[in-house]
Amino acid sequence: MLRLRPHKHMAFVARHPWVLAKSLEEPATPVASGAAVDVEGANGRFVARGIYNPQSHIRVRLYSWDQAEPLDAAFWRRGIERAVRLRRELGYDDPAGAARLVFSESDGLSGLIVDRYGPWLVAQITALAVDSRLEEILPILAEVTQPRGIFVRTDTKIAAAEGMAPRDGLAWGEPPAGPLSIQENGLSFAVDLLGGQKTGLYLDQRENRRVAAHYFRGRDVLDMCCYVGGFSLAAAKIGGARHVLGIDASDKAVEQARVNAAANGIENAEFQTGECFETLESLRASGRRFGGIVLDPPRFAGSRHGVDQALRAYFRLNRLALELLEPEGILVTCSCSGRVTREDFRQMLAGAAQKAGRDLQLLEARGPSPDHPVRFSCPETDYLKCYVCRVA
Repeated sequence: MLRLRPHKHMAFVARHPWVLAKSLEEPATPVASGAAVDVEGANGRFVARGIYNPQSHIRVRLYSWDQAEPLDAAFWRRGIERAVRLRRELGYDDPAGAARLVFSESDGLSGLIVDRYGPWLVAQITALAVDSRLEEILPILAEVTQPRGIFVRTDTKIAAAEGMAPRDGLAWGEPPAGPLSIQENGLSFAVDLLGGQKTGLYLDQRENRRVAAHYFRGRDVLDMCCYVGGFSLAAAKIGGARHVLGIDASDKAVEQARVNAAANGIENAEFQTGECFETLESLRASGRRFGGIVLDPPRFAGSRHGVDQALRAYFRLNRLALELLEPEGILVTCSCSGRVTREDFRQMLAGAAQKAGRDLQLLEARGPSPDHPVRFSCPETDYLKCYVCRVA
């Protein structure tokens, strides 16, 4: 039994799943890494059950608030079945499509992320609690979802922080013969499960790509940090944009965007390699203007210590974009930095608009697609902001 420090129990009674080291009393006897533990308040009353990791700043990841529920194979099966059932109810079960089946804390399974690409799964492991139980979790995933194969990945920095060995490869079943063709909103995207960024495609932006596209009819559109062309192709084909210019710093991503455009018969989109800030400044200097701009940069803040620096980067990025927009132009601006709150992001946008001398209207404030649900007891799951704005 691990005991919380005085006045530290309310967050966990409210079911936040992360118990940080500073919230715990030192255990009287050593606790094995990866062991299931009960956590009690300073009054000695049971609070929750979780899994201990002395090497992580998240000392305990909580999974159950029922003292009678063991964290055994049956627990993981119930959690996975519940998560998969939700995606089926949402209609994200197209066999030719892709969806997030398990979203870590949002589904009560902290440290486990599972994406489905056609008949293959990609599992991202972000906690020792899951990594140490992978041999019992993978067969459950296979039985519940009936995939042809399961890939497992861990980010090297997360693996080091959690004290686990990095993983990257096929862990169950057979690999695909080559890149997969995934359908999204009537578009086809090639996904390389072995060499793709993250799990192959940013599935959390699926609905935002569709919604944003409809604001771009007849416009010239700039898609910054376009990756493999998600927003670009949607704007060009679904939205009826006149022309789309996609920019990304990765040569590999740009080449894949061109392949995806050709596969969809799209001729009104072009893709170039370029760093976002330098490209925006160059476009401004040349006098180029656009009727629509998409900003979907990588995460700028990895921790609370990086929030101020991230907000400065977002400010600069959005100010430059606003200076490139035509009157009544559309700005679709995103942040996947969970440490940057929605209020932070809105205040940054207001400041960027003021600095650029533009009057900005907010048309839609959006988040991730429903297969990435936000759990109210864990505010960190509300990480993705996607704002559709108009220059008044």
